Amino acid sequence: MFSALFKYSAQLVSFTREEQQIIESYFSVRQVPKKFTLIQNGKIARELYFINKGLLRLYYSKDTEDITAFIFREHLFASSYDSFLRQAPSIQGLDTLEDSELLVITYDDLNTLYKKVPRMETLARKIAEQRFINAQQILSSYILDSPEERWKKFEAINGDLLLRVPHHMIASFLGITPVSLSRIRKRLQGS
Repeated sequence: MFSALFKYSAQLVSFTREEQQIIESYFSVRQVPKKFTLIQNGKIARELYFINKGLLRLYYSKDTEDITAFIFREHLFASSYDSFLRQAPSIQGLDTLEDSELLVITYDDLNTLYKKVPRMETLARKIAEQRFINAQQILSSYILDSPEERWKKFEAINGDLLLRVPHHMIASFLGITPVSLSRIRKRLQGS
């Protein structure tokens, strides 16, 4: 259950076996069906998730449209981070796109864990740094890249998601309409 978590964390921080056992005691394992809402827009995100299996979609709701902010895949931590860190109502929703197996920790337990295993705070900082870099790259792409360039980058980095995520969600993540995405894909296949 925890091997993927410790394999992922080993790239950033080294935990002793004793620290791993303490960390394990603060997480619970949760099986969640596809299309399940983990965090509701307007509610406080009280949990952080590590994805053992499945995909999660972070999104904004505007009028009657959902706009994909990020797609979390296996072996990543996921939450509505702004809401989780500030313990304030979320402006995002977080749903499962597939049946998922999650390791779950609450906000309070994570803060207790920081005191018991100080290296956990180092891990959290390094994950936050990665999330900041990802957010900067996404923002830069919206400003600097054409929709076609954004699609090419997404396909190169996340090609495996094309069979797992509905294309209208990918289009909204790229900031284009599903029709535009379809045209871009056809044009590139023809070239």
